[in-house]
Amino acid sequence: MGWTVKIHRKAEKQLASLPRSVAEKLYFLMREIAISGPVRGDWPNYGKLTGDRHHCHLKKGKPTYVAVWTEDRQTITVEVIYAGTHEKAPY
Repeated sequence: MGWTVKIHRKAEKQLASLPRSVAEKLYFLMREIAISGPVRGDWPNYGKLTGDRHHCHLKKGKPTYVAVWTEDRQTITVEVIYAGTHEKAPY
C-alpha cells in the first residue's frame, strides 16, 4: 500500500519559482515517497526533524535547495510543506 503525497498551497507557489531541474527532482522525490514512504535515507542530507517532519537537499551548492515534508501515519499521508532555498526553510 502506497502513501498519498500532497503539496501544500504555499509549497505549490514556491514550486513555480524553482529552477526546472530542482522542480523535477522534487517531483521525483514525491514519487519515491509515494512508493516507499517518508523516510528517505538515500537522498542527500536527509534528516528527520522534530516531530513528524523530514527534509533533504534537492540541489547542493549556492543556492542550496531543500524540501521539507510532514507525515501522518494514521492516514498514510505525506504533505510537502516547503520547497526552496535552505536559508528560509522551516527547520
